[in-house]
Amino acid sequence: MTSLVIQTAFLGDVVLTTPLLEALARRAGPVDVVTTPAALPLVATHPAVRRAIPYDKRGQDRGMAAFLALARALRAERYEAAYLPHRSLRSGALAWLARIPRRVGFHDGWPLLYTEVRRRPTDGHESDRLLALAGEAPHSFAPRLWPTPADAAAVDSWLDAVQGSLDGGFVALAPGSIWGAKRWPYYRELAEQLARRAGIVVVGGAEDASLASEITAAVGRSGGRAVSACGRLTLRQSAVLIGRARLLVTNDSAPLHLATAMGTPVVAVFGPTIPEFGFGPVREGDASVGLVGLACRPCSDHGPRACPLGHHRCMRELSVDRVLAAIEETGALRRRD
Repeated sequence: MTSLVIQTAFLGDVVLTTPLLEALARRAGPVDVVTTPAALPLVATHPAVRRAIPYDKRGQDRGMAAFLALARALRAERYEAAYLPHRSLRSGALAWLARIPRRVGFHDGWPLLYTEVRRRPTDGHESDRLLALAGEAPHSFAPRLWPTPADAAAVDSWLDAVQGSLDGGFVALAPGSIWGAKRWPYYRELAEQLARRAGIVVVGGAEDASLASEITAAVGRSGGRAVSACGRLTLRQSAVLIGRARLLVTNDSAPLHLATAMGTPVVAVFGPTIPEFGFGPVREGDASVGLVGLACRPCSDHGPRACPLGHHRCMRELSVDRVLAAIEETGALRRRD
């Protein structure tokens, strides 16, 4: 019988759940996954997933009626087990109301709703912590995404259209974040420096288009080559594009994990959060950069919308030179220089 994984957290969390999906599928075949509509494309094509079920908990499925309807639909599937990497009351209650006989969750979630409680490791990377839910050792599976040939073809077409700007490869920059305090303010200056060595592609959603325009315009004025892909590709296509980059420079946000899953070198800029929370780069050779010795850092688990103290020193005082030095340490640009 099929197992169910309920993961309705942020996009990055869904990417970091793919090792758990692969571990479970290796044992008993592909699993079903309940996730958000935004994250659905990330798991829908994964070979470890039989079926991806959308749950728009903050949109059209908001409220008790839709929640109970989903529970009834899941109950009809007669799942053998449910795995609950997202430690929320909603996830635990959904599995309980679906009457799934085996419900596996972490001790710091809602253990009264689980039939099996696993200890969640306090250290290590989040992708490895989630593997503990299945009793797997750290590093036994890595985050991976499976874009389709159609996704790759769409990116090829887009790159063909802008190729004159990107001869010799490109560096991807992801300057956005839904958490305002996580945005490093110097991507424009960084892009101007990097454009001396490679083309620049700014990646992100449609909400990042204005920021991307500032960056591409500045690079253009300096004689460099830069284009924006913000809002022009789907999520899986964006993953393909990041996979084609020589390097990604990103804030602590979803593109970091997309790059990890696609095998692209990463330099991640951390401000209000820290890599020790378990959401930094995971592959050898990748780098993270943050301001050391600041008493107010970290200031929250996710990063606030704005600096609680009003100065945003964790980002404002993190220089372009520091980020450039981290890029050099990866060696990603030296390989073709």
